Amino acid sequence: MRTTELITMALRTVLSNPMRTMLTMLGVIIGVSSVVTLVAIGRGTSDQIEKQYENLGTNMLVVNVLGTGRAQQLDYNDLMQLEQLPEFSSIAPTINKANSNIKYDRTQEKFTVTGTNDRYLSIMKGQLETGRFIVDADLEFRNPVAVLGSEVSKTYFGTLDPTGEQINIDGVVFTVVGKLKSKGTGAGGTSMDNAVFVPLTTAQRTFKLGNIRTTYIDTPTKEDIYKAQDTIKQYLTYKFKSDQGFNLINQDELMNARVAASSTLTNQLISVACISLLVGGIGIMNIMLVTVSERTREIGIRKSIGAKRRNILMQFLVEATVISGIGGLIGLLLGSGLALVWPMINPNQTTKLSMDIGLYAFLFSVLVGVVFGLYPANKASKLRPIDALRFD
Repeated sequence: MRTTELITMALRTVLSNPMRTMLTMLGVIIGVSSVVTLVAIGRGTSDQIEKQYENLGTNMLVVNVLGTGRAQQLDYNDLMQLEQLPEFSSIAPTINKANSNIKYDRTQEKFTVTGTNDRYLSIMKGQLETGRFIVDADLEFRNPVAVLGSEVSKTYFGTLDPTGEQINIDGVVFTVVGKLKSKGTGAGGTSMDNAVFVPLTTAQRTFKLGNIRTTYIDTPTKEDIYKAQDTIKQYLTYKFKSDQGFNLINQDELMNARVAASSTLTNQLISVACISLLVGGIGIMNIMLVTVSERTREIGIRKSIGAKRRNILMQFLVEATVISGIGGLIGLLLGSGLALVWPMINPNQTTKLSMDIGLYAFLFSVLVGVVFGLYPANKASKLRPIDALRFD
């Protein structure tokens, strides 16, 4: 008997009892659709993480000073001297003043004020919408100028250009010289949109902020970040006489760790989803055993008129494979649909369909049908014609 005839016969048998067939395929459908959906969510999450870090810069190193006191202070000029080394592209030391009272006209809110230099904008991959950012002259003359994040500007000026206006920060008047484009929250949870940027020297003198707590370092290439990390570690260990008063955050390592964690979680969820496929396979085997019992006389008749054992084996094996294959195809379509709809349900979550995984899940569902259909098919093929014909 040809394969096409076997498939046609199997489809006819499957369609003769659609409800039982659908219930039999349910485990396979759930398993395949779960695998496709979870992989799409997992890969979407990984891409989202990578884009967040690329937006911030994967060749960026963040230095945080943990200790207090003069022994743990960093000098701005000493830090900027490191730019002369080839593994350093640019350096932006910062000091922050959280919950600063910022007032314009009758509007008063609290935002973080960040004192930094002219390198900060390029290192953080920010963009100006209007005006300018901090320049060297502002640092040299301690100019009382400020650049507003997009949300800060929206709070006080709406859609108007704030450039040239004057705002009051903790009782000191600053002139707004620029406004940043909206950037969103970075991978580390920081946001340039909700901050006001002033020259570092101005912040030190005006707000009595002496200690540089955080420094952002940009390297020429992603490979240079590890050399720069070793250099800054040696410098800080020598300056603080200890390697305990600071920590270094390597953006490349952080991104790889988060992507690896996301992939591990996705793989674990896929393993759980594959259990549904195995449960579906057991369901197929049970139904095929029932089918063999129901069609015992049919098997006896076919054998009595010359059907060989392999013909009976292939007939029931193809039926089991067709059931699992149709279930896998439905699961593939359902999982793809869920993956496309999921971002509409949860706008913060992106998905990325992976057709190679979908194909593997479908082929695995077919394999499940072959494996779990083999026992019932083998049992049917071993029936003796005389015993089968006597079966009532």
